[in-house]
Amino acid sequence: MGHNVEGVLSLDDVDLRGRTVLYRVDVNSPLEPASGRILDDGRFRAIAPTLQRLYGSRVVVLAHQSRPGKSDFTDTRAHCGILEGITGRQIKFVEDICGDKAISAIESMEDGEVIFLDNVRLNEEEYGTKYDSNEETESTELVSRLASVSDAYVTDAFAAAHRRSPTLTGFTRSLPCIAGNLMESEIGSLRTALREPPRPYLAILGGAKCDDSMRVARNLIQRGNIDRIAFVGVAGNLMLWVSGKDIGECNKEFIRKTMGEDFDSTWTMALELHSENPDILFLPHDLAVEVGGQRQPMSLEDLPTQNPIYDVGIETLRSLRPIVQESGCVLWNGPASYFELPEFAFGTIEILNMCIETEAMTIIGGGHTSALVNSRGASDKVTHNSTGGGSTMSFLSGDPMPVIGSLKESCSIFREKLEDLGLAV
Repeated sequence: MGHNVEGVLSLDDVDLRGRTVLYRVDVNSPLEPASGRILDDGRFRAIAPTLQRLYGSRVVVLAHQSRPGKSDFTDTRAHCGILEGITGRQIKFVEDICGDKAISAIESMEDGEVIFLDNVRLNEEEYGTKYDSNEETESTELVSRLASVSDAYVTDAFAAAHRRSPTLTGFTRSLPCIAGNLMESEIGSLRTALREPPRPYLAILGGAKCDDSMRVARNLIQRGNIDRIAFVGVAGNLMLWVSGKDIGECNKEFIRKTMGEDFDSTWTMALELHSENPDILFLPHDLAVEVGGQRQPMSLEDLPTQNPIYDVGIETLRSLRPIVQESGCVLWNGPASYFELPEFAFGTIEILNMCIETEAMTIIGGGHTSALVNSRGASDKVTHNSTGGGSTMSFLSGDPMPVIGSLKESCSIFREKLEDLGLAV
């Protein structure tokens, strides 16, 4: 799904052949704890088209993995190897970020070469320093050193677009900042989901991050172009509770514990959504609970339960299917169930099947939902499968997106200067 995004420079606007390009990506990936093996290559595959378009450039890949203090905080040597395998290109790993070793490696590159720098979060300016504005990220040594040996900056780091740091937002004024194929596709598809979705428009919101689901629902309703919102998963359990159903103490406690200090504000949002928009909302009609490791169906009339609710029931899925089939656009974010347990994967997989089978535009909102789509080989069967997690939810909630702000500002600075810089098409 190609998009030229208004107000942002794209690869169609520039000729980067023979130029040194800083290429910021987000290939932060789940690792197998014992071996450190990367478990999901979906984000690597998503950036391959941009790398192909930069074939005649000297490309310097910037990426991060996890954050300091976490068990999966590693160097990016394995990431370099995965990208090499997917693209079929030789990519040199450089065990440095902006020191003399990195600068020397960049200066000695030839056209068509790709190098992959080490985990940028090993640098304290990148992670460990708090920035209150994009401008603060620009006046860093990391930015000044890398910008001094580069001609342009390209970003596909949509999954980190809700954050700010030197390698994400620091090159705004020093280099033309350009959206890669993935970034353009993400912004374009998610803008469609917010601004001009084909109607009728259905959002299916699930997962355990109820606060995210409520903020997205509220934003979609305020924009006035949503027709139905179906709540499933833990978000669905919360909405049942808000509607007056007693979901049982263990399920209430799980929601309280998961939400922590955000529980009260999330409860208030859910209450307002339910009281002000009853005709738009679709709540679970029945459920499945776990009893002794087994799946057991439960009607709403049988509530409360002292067993954990791990899935929606058959009647819920039966009622949801025609709504999906009749929609012009379906946005789905968050599983309907505890799908890591085979007994309870049914509801989530059935919703995935509905999204695959419908003729509607289908937008998958990143995170666990996106990983499921990738793991079942279905990413090419939906219109857009977002690589974001928190960034996708922030975008759909209408929150500020520092990386997109940086791209827009850089475009306003450099669009008229591309010819003088020798970068115009």
